[in-house]
This record gives sequence, structure tokens and C-alpha cells, in this order.
Amino acid sequence: MSDQFPLAPSMRFPHSPSEPFAVEFGRFLDQTDGVAQPEHLFDLLSAFALNFECPWIAYHSLTPDQKYLKPDRHDPAVMLRYPDEWQERYFEMGYDRINPIIKKSRKRAAAFRWSEVYNDASTTESERRFFDEASTFGLRSGITVPLHGPDGRLSIMSFSRPCAREFQNRTITYLQLAALHFHTRTANFANTNVIEQAPDLSLREKDCILWTARGKSSWEIGVILGISKDTVNFHIKNAMRKFDVTSRTAAATKALNIGIIDL
Repeated sequence: MSDQFPLAPSMRFPHSPSEPFAVEFGRFLDQTDGVAQPEHLFDLLSAFALNFECPWIAYHSLTPDQKYLKPDRHDPAVMLRYPDEWQERYFEMGYDRINPIIKKSRKRAAAFRWSEVYNDASTTESERRFFDEASTFGLRSGITVPLHGPDGRLSIMSFSRPCAREFQNRTITYLQLAALHFHTRTANFANTNVIEQAPDLSLREKDCILWTARGKSSWEIGVILGISKDTVNFHIKNAMRKFDVTSRTAAATKALNIGIIDL
């Protein structure tokens, strides 16, 4: 681990290196050895989180003066593996401006359960509604790992699962260790000044842009992908923002030229 992001004082390593999760954690460390691309590391972290029944994970960074998450961020350190419908609902309802997880992360050094925030007396009804609605999209139980960096920068890693069962302390330890490892491996990459030639499109955004390039309407794409027309438009608009263009045709053209999609 980097000295820049020490383990929290309250954090304890698991007792037995032979227990199944310790073996999986060791395998995760081995798999990430020599991997430089954050997206690949994120895929490996996602696979590790599945050992703890966590299909939903998210990682993002905020500058010291940033109060909320923006839907059209171009930061290469932002990676999400949340349900598409929840992402759409999140910004539609303005939850990016009241997310209580961000507020709690600024004040905490160690990982915390979402239930702690929900039951905190200072949490407002609007903030509790955020958790209640997230649970209807399958994010019923979760933890967040605050990752404090230099100059007041804050990165946040969250893990969630579809069951309401609380995370055990040992589970939190493993996930916090994995999050710290991921963060230290990607921190230098995320802070470089390399200009991104290709925006980081989600899999669903790529699918929508691909079918757009093939001449399909939003309604037709929705039928092909099994999602609503509005959801298709949501993903296409996100792709347009990332490409910094004002039409879906221009976004499809750029995606083809860069090689993100192939007809």
C-alpha cells in the first residue's frame, strides 16, 4: 500500500490467511499485478466484489470545492457499475445534489455502512428517500469507502448488493482493502494530464450509438435492446455530451472514427 493512503486505525486484517475470502483477496492482488489500465483494474475489482454478493460498485473523485456529482463528467477516474435505470433516476430526481454518502464521506476516514447514514439523526427525510428509492432498483444494502487524497481531494468507492442483509465486519475489511489497493494503483493514472482521445462510454451507451450508426431510431433500438425509448435517448444524450457534439449522428460518426464501435 502507498504511504499516501494509510489504512484507517480501526481496520484489522483477517485472522486466517487460509480462509476462502483471504485466498480470493490474494488472487485479486495477483491478478492486478502489472495491470495499468483503470478500466481493467475496475473489472477485476468488480469480479472480486462478487465474492461478497456485490454486483453493484462505483468509484468517483471530487475536487475540494465540488459539492455534487455531475452526470456528464469526463474524469477518467469515474467508473460505475450500477443499474442503468437507477443512474437515470438518480440524476432525474436531483439526487446528485443531496447524496448523503458524499456528505458522510467527507467526515469519515474508514468505511461505513449505508444503514449508519440512514439511521443518523442528522439525516434528512429527502436523504432517506434517496436510500429508499435506491433499494427499489436493487441497491438494498451497501458500504462506502472514503479515500482521502492530497489537497483535499476525495475519492469514494461504494459496494452494494440486492439483499438487505448487513455487511459483516470482516467483509467490510476485505472490501476496504481491495478499494484501497485499487485506488492507489489508479491514483497516478487518474491525475495525469494525458488528453483522452476517446471518451469512456458505458456498454449501454456504446450499444445505443452502434445502432444509431446503423440507422435505427430510438424506438427501434429500444426494441432491440429491451429497454424503453426514453432510456435509449438518455444513453444517447450522455454519449453526445461525452463527445461534445450536438447531434446523435455526429456522436456516431466520432465513435466510428475513433474505433469505439465497428459497423
